[in-house]
Amino acid sequence: MIEARDLLVRRRGRTILDVPAVTLRGGALFGLVGPNGAGKSTLVRVLSGELVPDRGRVLYDDIPVGRIPSAALARRRAVLPQSTSLGFPLDAEAVVRLGRIPHAGYCPRSDNDRAVALAMVEAGVDPLAARIVQTLSGGEAQRVQLARVLAQLHGVRVAETALFLDEPTSSLDLAHAHAILRVAAARARDGGVVVAVLHDLAAAARWCDRVAVMEEGRIVAEGAPEAVLDEATVSRVWGVPVRRMRVDGARAMAFLPL
Repeated sequence: MIEARDLLVRRRGRTILDVPAVTLRGGALFGLVGPNGAGKSTLVRVLSGELVPDRGRVLYDDIPVGRIPSAALARRRAVLPQSTSLGFPLDAEAVVRLGRIPHAGYCPRSDNDRAVALAMVEAGVDPLAARIVQTLSGGEAQRVQLARVLAQLHGVRVAETALFLDEPTSSLDLAHAHAILRVAAARARDGGVVVAVLHDLAAAARWCDRVAVMEEGRIVAEGAPEAVLDEATVSRVWGVPVRRMRVDGARAMAFLPL
């Protein structure tokens, strides 16, 4: 479980994050939604331990994240950023193998090999193992990066891990986007803490068990997608009148600008 209390981040005299409390538990995919500049990525950076807030604290199972050695933290917490660039050509398997760096000296090579292989199968990129990543489509490359962070967490009980996905579906087609969210949702169901920053409200409604709506650095609504992503909230926060449409018998929702 991850608990954050009294978070405040200021830059150049301006408050960019002000979150009194947030609790993340395994078993539910947690979505962060909101317009550009709402503070979603900043909150992810604080919760993942990448950014130290000006005030407040983040606890991983009652331990302040700043007190966890970096290598130990990397074995139980992984972050998939919005985009990842490589300065030199690497094949997909080599990129996924980078996720095992925090485990160096902690497990035999055979365990690393198994972790890489399983992660590539889970992300659906095992047929791409020998392909140079720069030759892949955007969706394929992003799924290779997903395999990398899955490999990073392999070997630790899922219930003891946290996976942060910062806009993992940006610029991806429907098939690639839902493939990534399907993996994220499955990992959450297995007991891991999984947080996804999303711009696609329909995808958030379809895949997330809980959603937090952010506006100007604050969480202004949190709960089940059905309750949180209502027409009034979406219209006000995004500044565009919308009509919400439901698919009978399914979690899917669509939001149509008026």
